Amino acid sequence: MADAVAAVLGQWRSERPDLDSSPIGIVGRVMRLSRLWDKEIKDFLAQHGLEPGEFDVLSTLRRSGEPYELTAGTFLKASLVTTGAITLRIDRMQAKDLVTRMPDAQDRRSVKIRLTPHGLEVIDRVLPLHLANHARLIEALDERDKDSLAGILTHLLEASGDVT
Repeated sequence: MADAVAAVLGQWRSERPDLDSSPIGIVGRVMRLSRLWDKEIKDFLAQHGLEPGEFDVLSTLRRSGEPYELTAGTFLKASLVTTGAITLRIDRMQAKDLVTRMPDAQDRRSVKIRLTPHGLEVIDRVLPLHLANHARLIEALDERDKDSLAGILTHLLEASGDVT
């Protein structure tokens, strides 16, 4: 049994044998996996009352360490979304009692976003389940293949300019 990308490659080899369609074998599969996994992850998080962007904020705050707070500007840099999108996301999360806004003591023009006790409970409860869900998505790979794929994807991301 072949995947859907294999069928596309076969069609291009038949219709345009003069072109090297082999990159579709990689890029097409990565894009299809991204779409499939995006839906799986959205559905999983929805079962826990969260959207992916909310989970991203909660996990970013949690891994920042106590007191589990960051400036709004830090989120802007990390998330590559507009100020308006961050504001709306934080507004929704504040309404759910997941985060709170507080003035930055060092810079009165800045606002810090902090996990509430409820937000900390939610991320600490959902994170292990989220990681198990990710493990489920790649369970078809053995450890050597996981390590190899992680290295290859890291190389592609770095080559595309995705560096910290």
